[in-house]
Amino acid sequence: MNFSKNGFNNEMEEIPSMESEKVIDSVPEQKKGPLSFLSGSITSLTLSWLALFLSRKIVSYFMEHSPVYSSPIAQSIASGFKTLIIGMSFLATFTFGFIGLGLFLVFIRSLIEVKTVKID
Repeated sequence: MNFSKNGFNNEMEEIPSMESEKVIDSVPEQKKGPLSFLSGSITSLTLSWLALFLSRKIVSYFMEHSPVYSSPIAQSIASGFKTLIIGMSFLATFTFGFIGLGLFLVFIRSLIEVKTVKID
């Protein structure tokens, strides 16, 4: 190892050159098929349904156990926390739902083969 005047390693010797690296592309990329879209859609819609179930349970829990604090600052923090938790649970519900719907539409689109005509 070569040390320069400041005591650090010479950076040019540690960085391998691009010429010495060989890229091996032995596995070609596989194209996604309709089965992949359908399984992703089913998975996402199932997670959406589970998140909706969990969101409803969270809302019912916070309705039954409303926080009562004597301090207005503590009451404000508790209310903000409750809003954050409920909002995140419904955000997960609708995110998974829209992803599942989108993947299902891509699944249907992949089943319909569109033939393009090349116009000279």
